[in-house]
Amino acid sequence: MRPRKKPRPRALPGAKEPGRRPEARVIEIKMLLARGLARRRAAAGLSQKTLAQRLGSSQSRISKIERGHPAVSLDLLVRALLAAGATRGDLARAIASAN
Repeated sequence: MRPRKKPRPRALPGAKEPGRRPEARVIEIKMLLARGLARRRAAAGLSQKTLAQRLGSSQSRISKIERGHPAVSLDLLVRALLAAGATRGDLARAIASAN
């Protein structure tokens, strides 16, 4: 019996760029948003602890979010940005700028 082949990962919509894997695009966008969170939080005069309290999370989790830790979900990153005062328009512009 032959071993089964692994299924190919499906491409994300709109992520077809020659020579780039879709996962790389997602990571790039997450890193862009993470850096934006750190800037937005600092500009708003919020500490990591204060932002964590707004999210119902911990200061160490905010640190991981801002560093772009791979275990942080995109959902948590977006919720943190919104808690720091970002609007949906801000998020859309940030994601569009990654293209």
